[in-house]
Amino acid sequence: MERGNETLVREFTFLGFSSLAGLQRLLFIAFLPLYLFTLGTNAIIISTIMLDRALHTPMYFFLAVLSCSETCYTFVIVPKMLVDLLAQKKAISFLGCAIQMFTFLFLGCSHSFLLAAMGYDRYVAICNPLRYTELMGHRVCVGLVAVACACGFTIAQIITSLVFHLPFCSSNQLHHYFCDISPVLQVASHHSRLSQLVIFMIGVFVLVIPLLLILVSYIRIISAILKIPSSTGRYKAFSTCASHLIVVTVHYGCASFIYLRPKSSYSSSQDTLISVSYTILTPLFNPMIYSLRNKEFKSALRRVMGQTSYPIN
Repeated sequence: MERGNETLVREFTFLGFSSLAGLQRLLFIAFLPLYLFTLGTNAIIISTIMLDRALHTPMYFFLAVLSCSETCYTFVIVPKMLVDLLAQKKAISFLGCAIQMFTFLFLGCSHSFLLAAMGYDRYVAICNPLRYTELMGHRVCVGLVAVACACGFTIAQIITSLVFHLPFCSSNQLHHYFCDISPVLQVASHHSRLSQLVIFMIGVFVLVIPLLLILVSYIRIISAILKIPSSTGRYKAFSTCASHLIVVTVHYGCASFIYLRPKSSYSSSQDTLISVSYTILTPLFNPMIYSLRNKEFKSALRRVMGQTSYPIN
């Protein structure tokens, strides 16, 4: 496929771990158990929430959706990365790269809006406990998830279209281990300031708007917690939000570093390191932060395991 005297790119080659050529098998041995553990813990979380009626609440509904989203998110990136660590040729087709970018953007953007919905859930639970069941009914929860997914789908469609309508006629080497926005833009033959500005503004919208909604929720939450007379009550109320706050901090910290920087500060080695944290380490720790340290969840897990081991006839 040619345009004039220029050969169009048909596939991309990943160079994300090329500087660690002698350690790639060791990285495979390190990353594979982490990935399998992540899949296992998310599967346990989803199945426990589905099987135990005590967990059929809005908070755990959102947690199940979040676990499902993270499982799909890692599935888009990590298996290909693991295969490439052992492969001589670390390539992906042009169409495959576009599909990978669209899917991970869809899931990542949906994740941001889902965290905002979870912040709203905590706000209603603490600030309006008497109306919690009414305000956070099943239809409302499903509607919030649907809106988060619709926003993620729309944004992913716009960004992927903008990126892959650019001409790719020179290098096909991506200094990354998956098709992220910045590495792909780096190998485009030319890209206009307008397309770059649009992508940046969409990134601001995806990250800043949900974060502002979360901040507003937590300002109201903290105000309500401070009015609780007993220290035990304040601690119990805050503990229900601590896990969400940790995940929000990690998610928005990594995402802001990657997507809200000026182009002049782009560093492929830094991006690769940060990307490992949010594609492997963050999905690994999130289940432990949210559920495996949660007494209510651990009690539900024991009940489910007991029913599975000794089924009632």
